[in-house]
Amino acid sequence: MRINMYSPSGIQFEGEAMSLNVPTRAGEITILDHHRPLISILKKGKAVVVQTNGEKLEYEIESGFLEMDPDNTLTVLMHDHYEKNS
Repeated sequence: MRINMYSPSGIQFEGEAMSLNVPTRAGEITILDHHRPLISILKKGKAVVVQTNGEKLEYEIESGFLEMDPDNTLTVLMHDHYEKNS
């Protein structure tokens, strides 16, 4: 599946992956290739992307949401530890 992860600090990940594990308001979920369409709200915790080569990438999430579309693309809009300069 294609995963696109974005935050205010920039692109976190764009590419093909086997799975994404994230904390949601309903509990921790794992999204695999060809998951059914889904929209979910994220909560603070760790997101783990498992790339097609088996390498794991970890990201700290403050909040956000995700959408899995029928075309096998997972988009994650997340807040990380980015701070704006005042």
